[in-house]
Amino acid sequence: MEKMPQKNNIESVFTEYSQRLLGYIRSQVSCREDAEDILQDVFYQLARTSGDGLSEIERVSSWLYRVAHNSVLNFWRKKREVSLDAEDMVCEDIARTLFCSPQDAPDTVLLRKLVWQELDIALSELPPEQCEVFCLTVFDGMAIKEISSATGIPVATLLSRKHYAVKSLRKRFHNLYDALISQD
Repeated sequence: MEKMPQKNNIESVFTEYSQRLLGYIRSQVSCREDAEDILQDVFYQLARTSGDGLSEIERVSSWLYRVAHNSVLNFWRKKREVSLDAEDMVCEDIARTLFCSPQDAPDTVLLRKLVWQELDIALSELPPEQCEVFCLTVFDGMAIKEISSATGIPVATLLSRKHYAVKSLRKRFHNLYDALISQD
């Protein structure tokens, strides 16, 4: 069995495994800098684990690849969260535009009119079931359970329909947002 090297042997482990680990990480991550950051994190975790003298890692290579794999998963999870935050910011910007005060500047009023027109078009292009559940929950303020008991449609089905409606509208408004921003 391969035992965890002592702290003074981490350098030899780095020399032996770093290029292969980097190759593995690069196969999972497109940007070299991101891959190098992940590799650095793997060896930081190795140093931290072996530094306390209590932990013994029986198979160094397996441990390194497992940590590398988990670090890649964490990397993509963080990327996805950032992407969702950006989408939410787009939605907030559009909502702010839809519901601003009447004393706004003429260009804001025009933009509000454009967004409402785009929303009408986008809603008309949704399947009727998705549009209905979206409008009932968002504009009429009805709860999904309330809609379910009124229509006899299962809650899970209604949630799914609303999810697809929101996904479609987010994509559409994200594209509109990008078009408006690029004209500045």
